Amino acid sequence: MTSSSVTRSPVLDGTRPATASGGRRDRLRLFGYAGSPGTDVRERLVPSFPEPGTRVWVLMGLGPVTAYRVAKAMGWLGPVLVAVLAGAIRFWHLGRPRAVIFDETYYAKDAWSLLRLGYEGTWPDPKIANPQILADPQVIPLSDTGSFVAHPPTGKWVIALGEWMFGLDPFGWRFMTAALGTLSVLMLCRTGRRLFRSTALGCLAGALMAVDGLHVVMSRSALLDLVVMFFVLAAFGCLLIDRDSARARLAAALPVGEDGRARPDGHTGDRAGTGVRPWRLAAGVFLGLAASTKWSGLYVLVFFMVLTVLWDVGSRRVAGARRPYRAVLRKDLGWSVLSLAPVAVVTYLASWTGWFLSDDGYGRHWADGRGGTWSWIPAPLRSLWHYEYGVYQFNVGLHTPHKYESNPWSWLVLGRPVLFHYQSPKPGQDGCRTAADCSQAVLALGTPLLWWSACCALVYLLYRWALRRDWRAGAVLCGVGAGYLPWFLYQDRTIFSFYAVVFVPYLCLAVAMTLGALLGPPGAPEKRRVGGAVAVGALVLLIAWNFVYFFPLYTGQTIPYADWRARMWLDTWI
Repeated sequence: MTSSSVTRSPVLDGTRPATASGGRRDRLRLFGYAGSPGTDVRERLVPSFPEPGTRVWVLMGLGPVTAYRVAKAMGWLGPVLVAVLAGAIRFWHLGRPRAVIFDETYYAKDAWSLLRLGYEGTWPDPKIANPQILADPQVIPLSDTGSFVAHPPTGKWVIALGEWMFGLDPFGWRFMTAALGTLSVLMLCRTGRRLFRSTALGCLAGALMAVDGLHVVMSRSALLDLVVMFFVLAAFGCLLIDRDSARARLAAALPVGEDGRARPDGHTGDRAGTGVRPWRLAAGVFLGLAASTKWSGLYVLVFFMVLTVLWDVGSRRVAGARRPYRAVLRKDLGWSVLSLAPVAVVTYLASWTGWFLSDDGYGRHWADGRGGTWSWIPAPLRSLWHYEYGVYQFNVGLHTPHKYESNPWSWLVLGRPVLFHYQSPKPGQDGCRTAADCSQAVLALGTPLLWWSACCALVYLLYRWALRRDWRAGAVLCGVGAGYLPWFLYQDRTIFSFYAVVFVPYLCLAVAMTLGALLGPPGAPEKRRVGGAVAVGALVLLIAWNFVYFFPLYTGQTIPYADWRARMWLDTWI
């Protein structure tokens, strides 16, 4: 499947074509249920990666053999180059601004506490503690008294790794989020390549995320949401690999006819096993890590479990199963449940190891000596349950008004970004070289043209999924929905638009898929292909320019106040 093949009606999961004939088969094929006559069902189950094209490299003067080797290497070389660009953006002056910005006041200090105590200790008021931490010589006013915190420990352990390497300073507590942000771009390139069977589209999706302003800001801040995004994307990639592996096993089990082609077979579709599925186990671990960073990861676990079941149903149906749901219930559902939910629960509990091993962690000994109905459960687990119930009550009851809170309805159109940091340097101070005051800001704002393009792309993907049965569109929409839709349940709660960073990768995949359709299929007339290429190139360049224009607001650069004000395209951004 080449970068431009996304416009073709894909051969996808659906009813068995062997039972359809004539006009009905044509109608099924129109909606992506049936393959073309004589199609080898093995190719439908696991479409092969196309051979890389060498035309560009030959035009650049390379010999045929060298051109082929370079084109072949681009499957990894392309994603790595995109990731290098992303890393340069995210690590550039990472310690600036030298301040504790927004919720870093919680997570950077909790991470240091985990590193020193194994649990979250107590800090003085931020107005006292933050200047002491940033002072020279540094003072770290940490008490070993356990403190009630609102989020599980995994994300803070991740931040703590950077502090362990570089110390408790802005560079140290931002290092790991910058590293994960860079790695997530590499993962998205490879994930997009597998999803679309196109290195070009995969790298395009990664490049779009490399220049997304919200992703950049979150990669340069010690907050938890970027960590959740990383683990969720890792789980999504693992599930894609698992899907290909399971379908390959089904394909290998199908009988082959005299013409060398495999066709749907009811017995195989109903009875064939898919073996051990290590990539699904790995996805369970990553989803457990996401949930043990922020509880919003639990919703992703539910969405992805449903997604994998539907994928298994589709696989069985294509293989020829007469009753695909029953076949999944018998052969696949156990693995789906055992590989995801229990593994995620065990991973979640393991993330609390430091708290379990402590004596002074908040509420650590609450259940000691308590009887009652649940006394047969070990006291540490009951203590953790009581602690987590208190956290739940806190989170659902968080209604304190905040200047930058926003309703999720406004997130996709960037209605209310969050200002993480703002200062007004005077002339001659902190890089202000004008006669008037300057601005130094860090604004958690997605690249506007990218996000507004994504709104249109999501509409196209809804069409592809609902009317053309394109499983790729459904997978991308599931990723968006898992990170976005649950927040509509908490519209009365204090929530912020930067939570949307969790589904940024899927917005980029949606735009890449739409641009692939705009480019046109390989068999289209040259005029159509050239026009599509010009339109795609123009939009990508506009998105890149838009990112460069807002770059000072993403990285805390000092600019004239007039320049800052010119970038406030909407009044709600102020």
